[in-house]
Amino acid sequence: MRNIKVFSGSSNLPLAQAVCERLGIALGQVNLKKFSNMETNVEIKESVRDQHVYIIQSACGKVNDNFMELLIMIAACKTASAKRVSVVLPCFPYSRQADVPYNSNRKDRAICPPLSPMAQSYFVNADSKGYRHWVARSGTLIANMLTAAGADHIITMDLHDPQFQGYFDIPVDQIYAEPSIIQYIVSEIPGYERAVIVSPDAGGAKRATSICNKLRLDFALIHKESKPGSRVGMGLVGDVKGKVAIIIDDMADTFGTVGLAAEVLQQHGATQIYGIVTHGLLSGPAIDILNNSPICRFATTNTVPQDEKRRLCAKIDVIDVSTTFAEAIRRTHNGESVSLLFRSLASP
Repeated sequence: MRNIKVFSGSSNLPLAQAVCERLGIALGQVNLKKFSNMETNVEIKESVRDQHVYIIQSACGKVNDNFMELLIMIAACKTASAKRVSVVLPCFPYSRQADVPYNSNRKDRAICPPLSPMAQSYFVNADSKGYRHWVARSGTLIANMLTAAGADHIITMDLHDPQFQGYFDIPVDQIYAEPSIIQYIVSEIPGYERAVIVSPDAGGAKRATSICNKLRLDFALIHKESKPGSRVGMGLVGDVKGKVAIIIDDMADTFGTVGLAAEVLQQHGATQIYGIVTHGLLSGPAIDILNNSPICRFATTNTVPQDEKRRLCAKIDVIDVSTTFAEAIRRTHNGESVSLLFRSLASP
């Protein structure tokens, strides 16, 4: 591969090294450091003139510091006459804070007129005084910052909300962990042919059913139940009694959703419970919840580094997606279709 440079930010160096190894090229040299006042300093230590530059940086760890580091790296490469800069964001930053409509569950403070009692019944996050809440437009802001820094192209994996791509005026290629997840299920879960794929909430149903269809398995859904005068509970649509249950989701942060889903499945008679997510952020109390949950194995990709978390929890398996990113970079660089990677996924 000619006229290509791949650099890594500080968030996920092992993934960048694995990608370069599969591409058969050396990882670009860059000096990343902090001044004593915690300002970020970036020094690109090789020529990028007339090169197609790929910068790999994931949204994990110190997300804001890593994102600022990424912006500076983009600007540094553009200033150094890079022909094109593609940003590889394995886990996209702020993807759960997209611009939200008025009937969203997310809320923040804003000045909005009070709603009538009838209108409040349609807006679940109106407060007791009838005031409507609104959140910051983080989706548009992140897109604008990347574009302003000089990004020409974005490559990411399993966006929390695929509509996030609409905030960009530059090409966005979303690649999928689904092939790697299917391979893990087939090779690592005994008796998967009789398993049930479970979505822990309604928002992830499409993702879970896609895997169901390819593996020809049954599907179940965890949903919230709210009855007048009682607490909100979790219900199950589907049958998992006496079966292996495989929870599928795009992201596990504090592990609250997946952990609660595992308890519901255990109560409904699942014999073994597995959890598989694309982005295993596992922040806050996540490791404690996972260790104490009925989940026997939990698999996540290496879009986020997992070495430290695996030392704290023996249940964690890592699904390597470096091959997928390497192939996406190769196809992009050679002007080939990226979508063909996922258009025809053969069932086992």
